[in-house]
Amino acid sequence: MAKRDYYDVLGVGKSASADEIKKSFRRLAVQYHPDKEGGNEDKFKEINEAYEVLKDESKRKRYDQFGHAGVGSSAASDGGNPYAGFGGFGGAGGQGQRVNFDFGDLGLGDIFESFFSGGMGGQANGQQRQARGRDVETAIELTFEQAVFGTKIDLRLNLEDTCEHCKGTTVEPGYELKTCPNCKGSGQVVNVMRTVFGNIQQAAVCPVCKGRGKVPEKVCTVCKGKGTQRKEQDITLKVPAGIDDGATIRLREHGEAVANGPKGDLYVNVRVKPHKKFTREGDLILSDDTVGMVEAALGAEIEVETVDGPVKMKVPAGTQSGTDFKLSGHGVPHLRGNTRGAHIVTINVETPTKLTKHQQQLLQDFQNQPKKHGLF
Repeated sequence: MAKRDYYDVLGVGKSASADEIKKSFRRLAVQYHPDKEGGNEDKFKEINEAYEVLKDESKRKRYDQFGHAGVGSSAASDGGNPYAGFGGFGGAGGQGQRVNFDFGDLGLGDIFESFFSGGMGGQANGQQRQARGRDVETAIELTFEQAVFGTKIDLRLNLEDTCEHCKGTTVEPGYELKTCPNCKGSGQVVNVMRTVFGNIQQAAVCPVCKGRGKVPEKVCTVCKGKGTQRKEQDITLKVPAGIDDGATIRLREHGEAVANGPKGDLYVNVRVKPHKKFTREGDLILSDDTVGMVEAALGAEIEVETVDGPVKMKVPAGTQSGTDFKLSGHGVPHLRGNTRGAHIVTINVETPTKLTKHQQQLLQDFQNQPKKHGLF
């Protein structure tokens, strides 16, 4: 479904002042806030997205010139938080979350599978869960180009891995597991507590077999019954094109091992180094280029640097300093598609500071000519 015009969303005209836009946003945000009775979360997000663009002078200018394509797919650009532009209500939620790229088997998988807020493991509803290895967190640093086009990163981590000798069973090869003599195979023991109200029975995990109900006839001579060994592991991480600074990639069961259970997960935090020329805004890439006064007046074809290499761009006659030009398809790839955003080039017109006498005379003669419709 096509996006609505941002001015229509806020109920203001295209000539509305910044104060009028802010007042309209505040009124609509109060009306549709999800925490209020009769609120509408989708409507609230749409209002906030429109405000995040129109309140910013540079974004509003690009929106007026290019429409939604001029502000990228992530117009709000505040980390995916739909409540960032409006305060005053408690419990709005959505803040401080990280995008979780779940690459279950080192492939792309379902990239936007879930958001998480630190809950890695634990027990559900008080029920005993199967033992699971420890989750591991690490970080990588990418160049601007690597983040745009994607890359492969080799990680070397020192982790608890499954014991190669016993294959994680904790049993010396040639021997078997036997019924735990302490809990008789139940995995639990019953403790009796004496209280002022009488004796109370309490079930607990068997301390001998750790709830398994079985123990080795002979423990593994390599891991001493632990089921794991610490060793260096090499992991090749596939980073998707278009990933942004601050994202987190999750590799399922690439964390630490545990005896008789699945491995934990590996969380890779992504940091992207700033570029000396380009900045990023959602799926847009922004840069500045300079032309001379004569080129701006007469028009010219210039070579613009992009992440794809040099690109020819026409600067029409009469271009004013601060004018934006859009190079379609030279921005950041969309994570959930095969298309790319645009590259927005802002042209700055350079005024010469040192002129020869002849150049000064030519400009003076030009200045003295009769003017029609302004300078040109």
